[in-house]
Amino acid sequence: MSKPLAEMSLEELWRLFPVELAEYDGRHVLRFSRERERLVGLLPANSRISHIGSTAIKGIAAKPITDMLAELPRGASFEDARAALESAGYVCMSVSEGRLSFNKGYTPEGYAEEVFHLHLRYYGDNDELFFRDYLNEFAAVAEEYAALKTELAVRYRYDRDGYTAAKGDFVKKYTETAKRKYGKRY
Repeated sequence: MSKPLAEMSLEELWRLFPVELAEYDGRHVLRFSRERERLVGLLPANSRISHIGSTAIKGIAAKPITDMLAELPRGASFEDARAALESAGYVCMSVSEGRLSFNKGYTPEGYAEEVFHLHLRYYGDNDELFFRDYLNEFAAVAEEYAALKTELAVRYRYDRDGYTAAKGDFVKKYTETAKRKYGKRY
């Protein structure tokens, strides 16, 4: 019998869920669309739910995880949203000022068929949207990002935090470039 995820060390979790990239898979768009419909019924009215991360960038390799950003209207209760999400199978992974992160689809045997990461924030805390749009508009930058991710996935196969941190400068550079280009798009 497998050990419950909550009882696993970080090293055990990283071994079970290594950084592995797969070629672009358009099914993530459908997965996002279906999951978005579920979330609309759970989150406060007027929440904006967006597909983010590498599965939202056409043509690049990504981990087999559909990333989403849910922006709540100011004044909406994070506690109520958290309770609703947890009742729907999401597990809260981190809490910080004005931010909650959730996972769904991790099992003691590995990934479920559909895996989601959901970032819960208030409106306007949405740099990921700018980065996504910029890479979708500029294929050469998206290709550069894909090459970086491929290199880092080998180096940080069992260290997700290291993998994410190593992409940080690239992501920050092009997020800032996108924000200057797109202005107040969001």
